Amino acid sequence: MDVVIPATFVGLKANFTGVEDPKAHLTAFHTQMMLTRGSNAVHCNLFMSTLTGTTLNFFISLPDGHVTSFPQFSTSFMEQYIANRAPPPVSYDLFEIRQYQGESLKEYLNRFGAHVVRLHTKDGDMMVHAFRKGIMPRPFSESLVRSRAKTFSEIKRRVVAHIVAEGELTEKSDNVVPTRPQGPSRPQPMRVHEATTNKKAPTKQ
Repeated sequence: MDVVIPATFVGLKANFTGVEDPKAHLTAFHTQMMLTRGSNAVHCNLFMSTLTGTTLNFFISLPDGHVTSFPQFSTSFMEQYIANRAPPPVSYDLFEIRQYQGESLKEYLNRFGAHVVRLHTKDGDMMVHAFRKGIMPRPFSESLVRSRAKTFSEIKRRVVAHIVAEGELTEKSDNVVPTRPQGPSRPQPMRVHEATTNKKAPTKQ
């Protein structure tokens, strides 16, 4: 409790109320603490400050001297709220991802990519097949049928190229085509026949 908080500490944003996933909370805490680089005691002290509401009762109920290190504190915390743990993801969860109605290709790619990172999957064929299965039937999906991508990295490159091409087409369609300016009309030269017939006939005396 007497530990000095480093000057680089700017405040924690992660709070635990007792209903969140404890592992996700620890991950968020570690991420915010990377810049602080404090000691083991600093981690214990600051982690305690992320507990709010009834979770403070958990900390108060710990016996005196129970917390001896941050890893040990983390283990006790995980065991206390293990029921809140989200079920471990499996690779086949990728096939449950579908492009929403009105969701752009970029948004779908980012959401799909986030699931790939979370699953830690390395099966390239599965990622390609799941992405193709979840995308809505649009010009880009048709291009994947005509020319199949071999890797998920190739899909990402093709998505970027498709988005750029769509942006250029949209920009061109929004431009108003200027009309050709019309200059002053020139009088057409009179033909010889027209000049003869337009002469006034001589008056009779």
